[in-house]
Amino acid sequence: MTCENYDPLFPDQPVVDRYLSIWAIQPSFRDKPAFIWTQDSPGGLTWTSITYSELDNAAEAMASQLLCTLNRGDSLLLLCSPGLRLVKLLFSCQRAGLVAVPVIPPDPFAFSPACRGPAHHHLLRAVSQVKPNAAVADRRYIAAVTGSVSSSDDRLGHLLQKLRWLSVEHLDDECPPAATSSLSPSPYLGCGPGDTYLVQYTSGTTGIAKPVLVTAGAAAHNVRAARKAYDLQPSSVVVSWLPQYHDCGLMFLLLTVVAGATCVLASPSAFLHRPRLWLELVTEFHATCTPVPAFALPLVVQRGGINHGKLPLNLGSLRNLILINEPVYKFYVDEFIKEFAAAGIDPSSVAPSYGLAENCTFVSTAWPSDEGCRSRYPNMPSYNKLLPSARLGSPSSSSSEGAEIDIVVVDDETCEPVDDGVEGEIWVSSASNASGYLDHPSLTREVFHGRLLGGTGRRFVRTGDRGVIRGEERYLYVTGRDSDVVRTHDERNQYVHAHYIETAAFSSSSKQLRGGCVVAFDAEQLVVMAELQKKKEEERGVDVYREICEKIREGVRKEEGGRVGWVALVERGSIPKTTSGKPRRWLAKQKLLEGSLRPVYEARFAAGRHESAARDGGAGDVGLGNVASLMSDRRGIRRLFLLSFL
Repeated sequence: MTCENYDPLFPDQPVVDRYLSIWAIQPSFRDKPAFIWTQDSPGGLTWTSITYSELDNAAEAMASQLLCTLNRGDSLLLLCSPGLRLVKLLFSCQRAGLVAVPVIPPDPFAFSPACRGPAHHHLLRAVSQVKPNAAVADRRYIAAVTGSVSSSDDRLGHLLQKLRWLSVEHLDDECPPAATSSLSPSPYLGCGPGDTYLVQYTSGTTGIAKPVLVTAGAAAHNVRAARKAYDLQPSSVVVSWLPQYHDCGLMFLLLTVVAGATCVLASPSAFLHRPRLWLELVTEFHATCTPVPAFALPLVVQRGGINHGKLPLNLGSLRNLILINEPVYKFYVDEFIKEFAAAGIDPSSVAPSYGLAENCTFVSTAWPSDEGCRSRYPNMPSYNKLLPSARLGSPSSSSSEGAEIDIVVVDDETCEPVDDGVEGEIWVSSASNASGYLDHPSLTREVFHGRLLGGTGRRFVRTGDRGVIRGEERYLYVTGRDSDVVRTHDERNQYVHAHYIETAAFSSSSKQLRGGCVVAFDAEQLVVMAELQKKKEEERGVDVYREICEKIREGVRKEEGGRVGWVALVERGSIPKTTSGKPRRWLAKQKLLEGSLRPVYEARFAAGRHESAARDGGAGDVGLGNVASLMSDRRGIRRLFLLSFL
């Protein structure tokens, strides 16, 4: 995929912060809203905004304040609540030449070892690995955390007590106002293109989250490539409720400034509380672009459909409905377009896309930016139920040395490109490639220094994602992850990507199970774990659960040919998720097998037989029949809190 990013206003292709300073003095941009923060309430939407000149001044002032206590190149842990202050802080770090380490703030009142959840463990990981020079957070958060850990003698408490804490309110409200931006010839003292400006953690989908080192130049290249691919202009209006802490949510902040656009923000929790809010924001602000995880489509259809709200929807302004979190199922897109056709949504706006933290974020999109192209959705071809995430064109254009983002599907054993139509590992080479993983030299060499057999020396990121290129347009379909394939355990004993098993399982009992909350994995048998919808007490019971398990088993057999040996039904919020809503199958498997996650009900199957036993609060065992076991334990279920979108 080639992106022509030359911009006559910015001939030297600077870091993103330099764009902000230029826009701030342009008469048509100075008073234009750069970011709008919205909040949902029973009384309706409220919002506050910040203009380009205000954001530039704030970045300058906060950078000056930060450099009163920190030195250029120091690392700063960001634990602020989402909102405009966090936006200002992210840009001020680049202006000050600091390394930003954004982390979702864990519950400040649960820092005792017995109460900690995944967010606390991630914070411990970040503080231990990065060794930040200071941390910045909301004033109340700092007071709560320091109070909670004041007497703690464990590792996390000890590290947090040693940290220098800065109040974001002090940086924002009490700092002296910055001078009006100007095109002065004084040298720029912020991050240079080769400076690390961000430690961005991977999502943790397939393993422990890893710290990715992102340079300011790589990030700028990445958002310029995305701006070109999506044809974003100063007239564009973006709506995003994605987390501002990493990956796509953070990069869309940078993309907004590079494009000179306006971005309307909301919190992920606001979307989860009321999914229809997303489409109401598109309507209210006449948005032209919105990035969402693919799971948002069935969720909003189910909980925020066309007739679910008082505000009439008008989605006709959308030109880019950017779908992230591969793979993208055509069925869910069709369902969404059908549901909201009356709201004026244009099917050709659908933009299935692909990205990963190791390439900053953006890699590709199947959405063509040229107006004359006829290959937009719904005319995009599908493959094995999936929509493509890239349109590579002729082989010469996709693999030429001049391509800015080069995508190759490779045999991961021989390191040779595979023929079109053959599945392999996706490799990516571009100026957007991150520098590597912090303090992981061997893993950095393995992932970031991939080389094609007989190649000329170009380095590739080995993504660990599987893909296949098909058709005359050479569409790339992201089919799954290397680590998430499972055996069917039937007569064929073949391998299949876990998401196909999960989709079949959910479809079998969609009214009883939570969308996006089903995982499948291999544990010497094919295992399916699924979260139950919140139901009234009378709608639950052994007979209901038994029927769900039987439907899951039969649905998987019918759709994918797999033989399910174990179904575990769990309570809402039990399945671990990443902050972008991806299931963490490896962690769900670990929790289930070690017994720390106890199902509400589980069914074990043997070939052609089904045997049951029930256990209810220690009432004793019921005699085994002819198969494995069904167990029901509604008492004493240990709730496992896991930070998740769903």
